[in-house]
Amino acid sequence: MKKIFLLAAFFTAMTVAACGGDDEPETSVIPEQPEQPGDKPDQPESTAEFARGADISWYTEMEADGKKFYTAEGVETPCPQLMRAIGMNAVRLRVWVNPQRKGCGSYSDPADVLVKAKAAHEAALNIMVDFHFSDWWADPSRQEMPLDWAGLDMEALQTAVADHVRQTLSSLKQAGIPVAWVQVGNETRNGMMHPAGQLWNEQGDLPDGWKHFAALYMAGYDAVKEVYPDALVMPHLNHAYENNLWWFDKFRSAGGQMDMIALSHYPQADDDSQSWSALNQAAITQISNLHARYGVPVMVAEFGAKIANESLAAQVSADFMQRARSLGKEVCAGVFYWEPEVYANWRPSWYVPLGWGAYDMGAFTATGKPSQVLDPWRE
Repeated sequence: MKKIFLLAAFFTAMTVAACGGDDEPETSVIPEQPEQPGDKPDQPESTAEFARGADISWYTEMEADGKKFYTAEGVETPCPQLMRAIGMNAVRLRVWVNPQRKGCGSYSDPADVLVKAKAAHEAALNIMVDFHFSDWWADPSRQEMPLDWAGLDMEALQTAVADHVRQTLSSLKQAGIPVAWVQVGNETRNGMMHPAGQLWNEQGDLPDGWKHFAALYMAGYDAVKEVYPDALVMPHLNHAYENNLWWFDKFRSAGGQMDMIALSHYPQADDDSQSWSALNQAAITQISNLHARYGVPVMVAEFGAKIANESLAAQVSADFMQRARSLGKEVCAGVFYWEPEVYANWRPSWYVPLGWGAYDMGAFTATGKPSQVLDPWRE
């Protein structure tokens, strides 16, 4: 905030100085007023700090559907600002190539990501960008080639990947938005952009599967570094509790590079044969093993707990966050809650004809306020 001087005092001082004389009193200098709280815009925490984050990619679609977000006191607050207010320091934003081709509207396309990134930056949140390399969901159940890229050979597909990453990130950089982390692919246990980047089928590893996947990944990795040289780039797997060393061994042998590793962890949904507490501990063990083997930090890029029993979900979240933070940020760089802002059984309108239900791990109450499940994300 600029310092405000009293105009009357200013003109008096100017008059005395201009008409000076031995008999005239000396003018006193008006002291600068001290900075007041709120004078300077908030700044994001250093990315060296433990990331207390959330993937809030759905929030613009929720807003368009009439949903609003409120503080515990009932004050309506834009979603990114609310995340900051409850203690988070980072957000994750997914990017789909052309979601209109799948009937998903324009949400999570590069233009929508730019809108959300601007809002996150204004809220002093660090940003992770999550490239799915699909027109909609990319995860272990589907890794669909973007429709506009179908039929491209491997060389052309690498160019398409690099162009998509470069153009998306360049729009953010031109808007003055820093990006701290980038995922190249989303939950790519069996590769991405099938069939070109698929790793195996029922008969086993595909010929050149790891080679092709690594080449596509590295096209994205290199494009990230062109735009944001200091951004930390990572592959992403589901099932943090599993021994994933074999996967990363093959990935690196095929030429894959990584500055960080991203994992998903849903302790109440990943494995019904084990308790959530056992899965939490297993995930912590595997995070430690990954760091020890590869010397890079691990980011839990997705976490969720079932909101139907809010007190239990809060216990699940608190247990995992305590364990994760106890590892130290050099080992576990942070935890992102996946879509906490979902409430009251909201789902995208295009879910209805597909017969898909609402996400059951949102961490807001039915009245649109953050629940106790998010308390561990407060500093």
